[in-house]
Amino acid sequence: MEKIGIICEYNPFHNGHMYHIQKCKELYPNSLIILCINGYFTQRGGVSILGKEAKVKIALQYGVDLVVELPVFYGTQSADFFAEASIKILNALRVTHIVFGSETTDIQKLTAYATKQLQQDFKLDKEKKVSYPTLLANALEETDIIPPNDLLGISYIKAIQKQKANIIPIAIQRTNSFHDTTSIDAVISASNIQAKRKKNMDITPYLPTESYELLNTIDETLLFSLLSYHVLIEKDLNDIIDVTEGLDFKLKKCIQNTKSLEELITALKSKRYTYNRLQRMLIHILLNMKKEPVPITYIHILGFNDLGKKYLRTHKKEFLLPTKIDFQSKLYHYEMLSAYLYDMLTHTNSSLFDKQNKPIYMCTKDKESNQK
Repeated sequence: MEKIGIICEYNPFHNGHMYHIQKCKELYPNSLIILCINGYFTQRGGVSILGKEAKVKIALQYGVDLVVELPVFYGTQSADFFAEASIKILNALRVTHIVFGSETTDIQKLTAYATKQLQQDFKLDKEKKVSYPTLLANALEETDIIPPNDLLGISYIKAIQKQKANIIPIAIQRTNSFHDTTSIDAVISASNIQAKRKKNMDITPYLPTESYELLNTIDETLLFSLLSYHVLIEKDLNDIIDVTEGLDFKLKKCIQNTKSLEELITALKSKRYTYNRLQRMLIHILLNMKKEPVPITYIHILGFNDLGKKYLRTHKKEFLLPTKIDFQSKLYHYEMLSAYLYDMLTHTNSSLFDKQNKPIYMCTKDKESNQK
């Protein structure tokens, strides 16, 4: 039986994600689908409008068999760190394939790029004052900037190669552009959905009812206030992930002359510091996320159905990482910090799911009754 890995954020879970799961089932009938899910904060540094527990319930309802956590320490970092952690976790669970969305779906081309980037003589000149996507495109002699999902796909393949993981990468056609915020097709990007939601437009055609009803509202004013306080009381921010020398001084100055997160990022943005990188940096500051080694020492099981439960019971001894949480680890420390911060920003009690540490079990009968 093939074990199919999906790496997602579900911010929010929409029609495109339903398509992704259905495509995995079409390609690999009778397989086990394992989802590695990012929780309260996203890889681009945003605050998720769908909570972790909600993501798990919806994933199980729509066909995922086993859901595991991508720790926030890695889930909020750049593509390579995000991918390496995801692949390590999925490889530890003995996943045989990963299926990801791609603008090109040219797996040979993406693999060639990944291989070239891993070669010893291939180095990115990070001192140049341009963004990482531009650096990579230049180094690969590409005339166009590599699209976001292809860029992430390259990172997945690099991680597979570096870890010598026995995982086959499979690219499926992405049905929309990440940057498109105007389309009204049945399948649109999460960014498009969020842009429409901010304009108070109807987003119900683009996501299932279960997802829509569980969406949270982010307190942007509180987010900026907490960030401002944290930045201004810290004497030295350079030990925080993504904060570089010089940027800390500019941040302290700009935050006193801006009134929102959007204004602050616009003031800081440059060719070298992209919007996403700056947004990630600000989340790292809020979580006091240090530049320090934080090893992945366990797999956090978030939920499963009957098939997932059987897989855990019969194959747990074969896993490369334990499924018991290390409550003394930095990994767990940052996860709980992110849960408490999310509670503050959404005025919810989402962290109860983390504190109880009880995986969601959805038996086949429950799933069938929910879908009626």
